[in-house]
Amino acid sequence: MGLNGQERAVIAITLNPSLDRTVEVPRLEVGEVNRATGGHLHPGGKGVNVTRALLANGVAARAVLPVGGPVGAQIVQMLGAEGVDAITVPITGDTRSNVTVAESDGTVTKINEPGPELSEIELEQLVDATVEAAAPGAWVVLCGSLPTGAPTDVYARIIRRVHARGARVAVDTSGPALVEAIAAGPDLIKPNAEELAEAVGRPLASRAEVVAAAEELRATGAGTVLVSLGSAGALLVDDSGVLVGTSVVTTPRSTVGAGDSFLAGYLSAVPSGPRAALAAALAWGAAAVQLPGTQMPGPSDIDPAAAVVLTDTETDAFLPQPLVGTN
Repeated sequence: MGLNGQERAVIAITLNPSLDRTVEVPRLEVGEVNRATGGHLHPGGKGVNVTRALLANGVAARAVLPVGGPVGAQIVQMLGAEGVDAITVPITGDTRSNVTVAESDGTVTKINEPGPELSEIELEQLVDATVEAAAPGAWVVLCGSLPTGAPTDVYARIIRRVHARGARVAVDTSGPALVEAIAAGPDLIKPNAEELAEAVGRPLASRAEVVAAAEELRATGAGTVLVSLGSAGALLVDDSGVLVGTSVVTTPRSTVGAGDSFLAGYLSAVPSGPRAALAAALAWGAAAVQLPGTQMPGPSDIDPAAAVVLTDTETDAFLPQPLVGTN
């Protein structure tokens, strides 16, 4: 499926990884004693999740991440148990832990620690490791928030160096880091509606306005714009035009990591063309939402029939609708 061979593996860097603990409760009662019905522990961070999702579906992928302290050591052990080929950089700070409370109706409450501050040397080692692992034609995925104190142009710097090696770049971040990354010309960006609105500096009230915003970012440097809209579906805007897709989720359990699975699905099917890639993204994302914690879906979890890419006529009727249910 898609990319094969270690020399063409997807390389996903996570500058601020985490150990993700998910607690399941029927309903979260604030200020009260809540009794959990289930609990899950997974290695986390957007790039880590992208790698885990790809590997679970037979697509070659490697993770680059900083690790420090007992939590960092535990993440390395857990990644090894999942067969993840991780490129790790030791740091003096302690890797963070995040907590998610998932209610039975699909409501998710997250508590994320800020994570350690990286030294200039540690950050440069991570950048160098990512660039060195990038093979011509492969994808390098730059994911997640930046560590405390990291310069906002770090992703932009990686993009320029990776492009010089002939690799392609996908970016999934937000705020100033996303804006600076776009100026460096990434091949793909994957914002959600809120991140897209922040990047263009205005609210987006309809899917048509999302398309206009995506085209604006393409004009300033982004190649393809893949917009996740949560339960409202997704939009893909590239040189060939606009594609719109929706997906069906029968039993939502946790949205944490679903966007990462969505991106992994897209990358897995890029060689098959934009329509197939968007359909795969939607199917993988829908599968992740129906799994506990940050468990990534495997082939038995993914239902291709859960994703639908609309026809041109359906798209024309779909775009003017107001945005609802977006993330």
